Amino acid sequence: LDQAAIVREYVNWDFELRNFSQLQTVVRRASAIAMTEPKGPVYLTLPREVLAEPHTEFNLADERPSVAAAPLHPDPAKIEAIATLLAQAEQPLIITRSLGSNPHAFSALVALADSFALPVIEHPLPQYANFPNDHPLHLGFDPGRPIESADLILVIESDVPWYPSVHRPNPKARIVHIGIDPLYSRYPIWGFPADVAITSEPEIALKLLTAALARHRPACEAKIAARYQRARAEHHKQRESWNEEALGKSQLPRISLEWLSHCLNQLADQETIVVNEYNLRLQQFTVRTPGSYFSNPPAGSLGWGVGAALGVKLAAPDKRVIAVVGDGSYIFSVPSACHMVAAMQQLPILIIVCDNGGWNAPQRATRAVHPKGWAVRTEHFPLTRFTVQPAYEMFAQAYGGYGVQVKQPSELPSVLAQAMKVVKEEKRQAVVHVVCESIVPSS
Repeated sequence: LDQAAIVREYVNWDFELRNFSQLQTVVRRASAIAMTEPKGPVYLTLPREVLAEPHTEFNLADERPSVAAAPLHPDPAKIEAIATLLAQAEQPLIITRSLGSNPHAFSALVALADSFALPVIEHPLPQYANFPNDHPLHLGFDPGRPIESADLILVIESDVPWYPSVHRPNPKARIVHIGIDPLYSRYPIWGFPADVAITSEPEIALKLLTAALARHRPACEAKIAARYQRARAEHHKQRESWNEEALGKSQLPRISLEWLSHCLNQLADQETIVVNEYNLRLQQFTVRTPGSYFSNPPAGSLGWGVGAALGVKLAAPDKRVIAVVGDGSYIFSVPSACHMVAAMQQLPILIIVCDNGGWNAPQRATRAVHPKGWAVRTEHFPLTRFTVQPAYEMFAQAYGGYGVQVKQPSELPSVLAQAMKVVKEEKRQAVVHVVCESIVPSS
């Protein structure tokens, strides 16, 4: 009865065309709304009755355009106030997740962090490339200990900057939010504290904030230098630990996600774009280029990754696109349809299917929410294990692509390299079926 209700919570605007005379106005409005912040899809329903009527002319070019609204601009007084707070802070911290939706905001954040030695944490799992994670000021993906000692927390486009049930910020910390919708008004409930909230396109706000901080820098040189050295030491310590973890897990009987991510990192370069649906471990994978990484959208659901990777390849045909998905999410992507599209549209992408034998997300959630429940006590999680495992690599083969299965950690680097070679040189899609550690705990 209401077709658009299916997608209404996922789009910026929806409309059902009533008659053909509306079409030019509706198309202009749809385009303008889609490209106005917060940018996102729009949904237009075209009833069969309207489409079946005879029509002789449609010329959008003759109409006056409806352009997207200009980006939101912050209050200059608020920018000055935040600059003062940052200059006074001893242990400031930046938390972000989705700032990189605008690739230009990436460099703006780097400039701000560099100007005042501001440590950056991406939480929860980054949705975009927000900040180079090999930068000395990048302190990983867990805000736990840092927020407990931070005296100023600058949250930039992060809807869940920390998990209140796990970590609590320093009660004396001032908390600032910057974003297109910093209080997430479309969320039914959202209760993170905010001493200051600025509605702005982050690129604009960060550039203004960097300029405002420059006036405070001469009086803070010693503090900035000391903070940078502390952050760099912590960054180096983290990376050494993560690298040791990956190398240690290369000796396991089955392939771990840490070792897989480490091997993919050796393969990726500046021309690589990664679409990550749950399984890539950023602790072992370097993201240093804006627009080079995409992960779970807030409105996403299992199965979006492969289709998204095909869209990325359409938008950036000269880039090498890698989709990293789980076996469960690969099934939900409708592999036959995705591989058919890849073949028909000549979209050679590399798909890594991490096969752990089932759906791990509901099992993890059950353990976290009901740690003493029946499922945990009996180690029985209904409907999360696959009793039949297909040869996922054969989906690609059915459409003229390259498919291979790998089980041994020692074989993984060469198998990945060969699959990427097929994608790059033969221009064929490829699937690497990686048999990983099982989700069933060892007895």
